[in-house]
Amino acid sequence: MNTIDNMTFLEFSLKRLMETCFEEGQGDKLCILIDLPNPLDVKDFKFLEDTTLPIQNYGYKVFYEGFNQGGLEELNYTGGDLFAYHETGGSNLDMEDECYDIHGNKLSLDNDIYNQYDLILTVSTYSATAPLTAKAKEFGFRGATLHGLNQIIVDSGLSVDYNHVSDEAEKMRLGLTKADHFEIDFEVEGQQSTLKLICNKQEAQKSHGLCPRGKPDVANLPAGEVYFVPEDATGQFPFKYDETTVGLLTVEDGKVIHSRLLYGDYQLVEKHNQKLKDDPMTGAIGELGFGTQILPFSGRDIQDEKIRGTIHVATGRSDHLGGHLTPDLFKEKLNASHDDVLYAPHKTPEIRIPEVRLYKDGKEIVIMQNYNVAEYIDELLGLQTA
Repeated sequence: MNTIDNMTFLEFSLKRLMETCFEEGQGDKLCILIDLPNPLDVKDFKFLEDTTLPIQNYGYKVFYEGFNQGGLEELNYTGGDLFAYHETGGSNLDMEDECYDIHGNKLSLDNDIYNQYDLILTVSTYSATAPLTAKAKEFGFRGATLHGLNQIIVDSGLSVDYNHVSDEAEKMRLGLTKADHFEIDFEVEGQQSTLKLICNKQEAQKSHGLCPRGKPDVANLPAGEVYFVPEDATGQFPFKYDETTVGLLTVEDGKVIHSRLLYGDYQLVEKHNQKLKDDPMTGAIGELGFGTQILPFSGRDIQDEKIRGTIHVATGRSDHLGGHLTPDLFKEKLNASHDDVLYAPHKTPEIRIPEVRLYKDGKEIVIMQNYNVAEYIDELLGLQTA
């Protein structure tokens, strides 16, 4: 892991990040949560010796040390404690209540953390946005989820002015909101397909990183996207299982119902089909998102899905986005995840997206072509076009 200059980060980034995302501190009590395969390894910071846990190391170096080496006082916060909970094993799965402090004391997230802290920052392997959003509404805290943290994200996605990010996202949101539907064209291995996502004039939402005082909420950082929770979907779209395997997913009535192998490992596709058969809700389309920021690709979806020109479709729970897909609708608790399927030139180079179209007020508007935003988006953002 690269060495992090904590005071440089504190001076140039952490202060701006905290004050823009959460407003100037007023003695707010904050803490940092990390996930660990064995949460007791937080005792005496044992996890720092594990080279397989770089994300949690960044949580410690950037936030725990940043706050405890002068950051709390400078930013007018209190607390700065670090706790570890059990790694969930999947994106946005509910978290076990058991957690531990750095002295090895066994605690409860509900009884000892959520009701004791005003601000909770979660740096984890797996996204905790959905469960923490629900807990924020229940207990009244604010916070942020920063899963997948790495040096590129620290240097770029966390070092921007989130007031500007919010303004840019709002420009795109206003241009996409109240869409009737979207169509995304895909091409892979000569196979062409189209996915249609019905929005039925719903109000577009934005992930913009601002989490002001007085409203319990959880920001997903880095932020910067406009998103919808589709009411229905139909068609087909390619899905990249790994670097050697791509399947074609068929969608009916808002759910993925079947995968067909295009190339690669047949067993991966069949395993997916069995899961869809056993628990059909795992194929429910829960989100359509468009990135709004100009950032370097980090290799982590948390940042890369926020980059302008990328698009993502998610399956699974959507309650944290205002949707109706809640964990109780799934057959198995471990199936109630929210999984983003990101299409970006560095991640899915074998998948082309020739065109993305917006249908609104009787008009068909091209908004993306080949991982580049179209003239319509440039105009929304006030950019000059050639």
